[in-house]
Amino acid sequence: MKLSLNKALLITACAFLIASCGPSEPVDNGTTTGSTTSVVEKPRVVPPDFNSDSAYAYVKAQADLGPRVPGSKAHTNCVNWMSDKLKSYGAEVVVQNGIVTTFDQKKWSAKNVIASFNPENKSRVLLCAHFDSRPFCDHDSVPANKSKACPGVNDGASGVGVLMEIARNIKAKNPKVGIDIVMFDLEDYGQPEGSSFPPMNDSWCLGSQYWSKNPHKPGYFANFGILLDMVGGKGATFYKEGNSIFFAASTVEKVWNTAANIGYSNYFIQEPYGEFTDDHLYVNKLTNIPTVDIISYDKEDSGFFKYHHKAGDTMDNIDRSTLKAVGQTVMEVIYNVEK
Repeated sequence: MKLSLNKALLITACAFLIASCGPSEPVDNGTTTGSTTSVVEKPRVVPPDFNSDSAYAYVKAQADLGPRVPGSKAHTNCVNWMSDKLKSYGAEVVVQNGIVTTFDQKKWSAKNVIASFNPENKSRVLLCAHFDSRPFCDHDSVPANKSKACPGVNDGASGVGVLMEIARNIKAKNPKVGIDIVMFDLEDYGQPEGSSFPPMNDSWCLGSQYWSKNPHKPGYFANFGILLDMVGGKGATFYKEGNSIFFAASTVEKVWNTAANIGYSNYFIQEPYGEFTDDHLYVNKLTNIPTVDIISYDKEDSGFFKYHHKAGDTMDNIDRSTLKAVGQTVMEVIYNVEK
């Protein structure tokens, strides 16, 4: 994924307007007596407890396979592992195959793994992450590592691990809405800086681009979507990402306010920052499903995380507390969606 700060001031202004706008008069919900209006809050649905040990084990299972680069045995094994696990949790699972071309003019069969819970429910929520690893550690300072495939543990496996634990919980207790979990392929095969190949537009997020143009069900739509990317790092911070604010402002507020309400405001920072080219961008542009990106960013260090696209992106960096904060927040959101 890539970062753009060209519209940082615009994002900040939009966020201020969103925060400041609201009804100036009480909402009449039928309980008005004389000049007094009382608002009756709907009871909160208590979701299952997100098990961070379980999520950690799911992340490790992927790390143990090795880098999940296209065409590798690890990639194939990961697709099979995800499919089998999701089926065991009662999901209707489809492995979507699509031919895509990367910046280096290679053709790959992208394999998006799609799991649908309560497929008959017309009211739906989309949850997604990417499972592939970057084929080269182009940000690594060690020259010998630059041509090696990235382990892709925080950058990829962490989001999948959180979603697998959410899927396990959905089997035990269904939310009111249908849930679609999509594990995108070929997110991280984007063109590196200084590439000798001709510049390629939209070289990142090829799996989500394919799915967005070819949804697993004709006319598929969801009330909103949540993308998870790099959600397992120690001391991670999640700012309100710019493209998420532009396309899905109300969902951003829902997610970040939920995190604050359940005690995770130290992870979910109530500030806008940056614009990231990530899978959610194409989901928003091509499907009109308002989708937000929960993605780790270190504002002080001006980077996604210390080992982003480096050989050091290993299990050593995964923190159960971060997985818990993200997973419990997402579950709180999806279990309290009205039909």
